Amino acid sequence: MTYTLSAPANDAMASASDTLIIGMIVAYAAALFLFAIEAAYGRRTKLKAGRLMPVAAGSAESGAGDGIEVRVRTHEGEARASQSVLGRIALGVTAAGFLMSVAQIVTRGLAAERWPWGNMFEFIVALCLVAVAGLLFASLRFQARFLGAFVLVPVLLLLGIGVRWLYVEPGPLIPALHSYWVPIHVTALIVAGGAFMVSGAAGTTYLVSHRTEAKRSRGEEVTGIAGRLPSPELLDRISHRFILFAFPLWTFGIIAGAIWADEAWGRFWGWDPKEVWSFISWLIYAAYLHARATGGWRGPKATWINVLGFATVMFNFFAVNYVFSGLHSYA
Repeated sequence: MTYTLSAPANDAMASASDTLIIGMIVAYAAALFLFAIEAAYGRRTKLKAGRLMPVAAGSAESGAGDGIEVRVRTHEGEARASQSVLGRIALGVTAAGFLMSVAQIVTRGLAAERWPWGNMFEFIVALCLVAVAGLLFASLRFQARFLGAFVLVPVLLLLGIGVRWLYVEPGPLIPALHSYWVPIHVTALIVAGGAFMVSGAAGTTYLVSHRTEAKRSRGEEVTGIAGRLPSPELLDRISHRFILFAFPLWTFGIIAGAIWADEAWGRFWGWDPKEVWSFISWLIYAAYLHARATGGWRGPKATWINVLGFATVMFNFFAVNYVFSGLHSYA
């Protein structure tokens, strides 16, 4: 997290980087618009990825207690979501924005002649890159492009904040960040944070879908986008899978940060605000996984833990750097 005002090492690369980030924002905004239209007006279509749902061993649904994962077929209505040609176009536009994001990070690194996430602006861009990569993966793996309308909202908000308030010219790192731990420690946290963002978006969508299903069970009519979301079970599955991917990376990032802290400051742990809040996020996601694995928690209770976890990740990113004073507050 460097915050230097030095002139860029390569003006051409710096200019290309700045142009690409504007193109990214335009592409993601256009994709969000198309995803929203698909969600509101698309035809309800059965999702192949929603037919087979993994059920935890020993659960009432599986009827198994031998530690073997059982797959059951959900009823037809649970495997449907709004689909239209606009969604496929939106996915293509999102992929184009993703490629621009990759190019932006590369040109930014070439302009600064260093690893391209040394400050909050660069961290935001990389975090959003991972989140969009997660959206593209979920769209292909789970037919979950319906998440586009939910994932791209925080992506655009973060990119807007980054460009408007956090932007700095590309330049060299401050001395504290001249370390090989930057691409190790920071990369792990960026990848985990982007995956947590997708999981948080899926969890939020799940809460809406679950409430919709509850209204339907009471005989109430549901209209609009809420009535066209896929089953809560599918959304819960996606959200859980991304946490299973992100949690080990977050754990590794904290451990790598502790090792770096020992090299830089002579201690593994010093109760610095960022260390504390990273650990709080770790505890919340650990509680989420523990509750699902041993407590049999499913549904809104577990999902609210997920949403709370992502809220602490974002709080750690913004509040620690701008509100609290600590060794990590390079801003």
